[in-house]
Amino acid sequence: MTALGLLYPGHRAEDDYPRIEQLLGSDIRVDLIHTDPGEDTHRVAALRELGSAERLAEGVEALRLTGVETVVWACAGGGFVQGWAGAQEQVRTLARLAGMPASSTSFGFVHAAHEIGARRVAVGTAYPEDVTALFADFLRDGGLEVTGLRSSPAATPAEVTGWGEEDVLTLARAADTPDAQAVLLPDTALHTAAHLGLLEKALSKPVLTASQVTVWEGLRLADRRVNAPTLGSLFTREPLVQV
Repeated sequence: MTALGLLYPGHRAEDDYPRIEQLLGSDIRVDLIHTDPGEDTHRVAALRELGSAERLAEGVEALRLTGVETVVWACAGGGFVQGWAGAQEQVRTLARLAGMPASSTSFGFVHAAHEIGARRVAVGTAYPEDVTALFADFLRDGGLEVTGLRSSPAATPAEVTGWGEEDVLTLARAADTPDAQAVLLPDTALHTAAHLGLLEKALSKPVLTASQVTVWEGLRLADRRVNAPTLGSLFTREPLVQV
């Protein structure tokens, strides 16, 4: 059994994670611990406070009781708004507090893009333009070229949570550019787990979404690869063979 721990702010699209767990197989467990969501907004200052060491520490206390072996800060905006160096320090703090390998959704996007061989990526978000620009800067610091940005700002994360399949597809199509090798949808308040097959078929290229890369990043930390095509191109890599 591989047990993954996720720290997730508030209650938004958390039902994506049991769905992903079910699709991964019986020997993988995804445990979700909710942290204080604070102010329900996409403002930069609020997102920085969302990922503060104090709030992460509160989540880690509950996480220790679950027996997980890796932990991921399951909030893209609460990571990349810290900048590359700040997000690294955030993850180091999380690893120290939890006593186990740690990462974040933000780094998951960078690692996942490299995993599928996508160096040129397009980005679609429900963030304001200034927050979307910070994500693009983070991706560039991770060695990726951003071919296009599309902001479709929602009033609050709660509004994003209500988006359905057509809304998500519209955002992905609007973000896509001809030279992009993948499209990234970073908002962890967005339901995407049920739509990955449709998104990739419609765009004819890989689509990376927040819940998807968050779980994948936890598996990467645990040295696990899982072949689960319903979760998109990222999960069609051959599992590692152990001799």
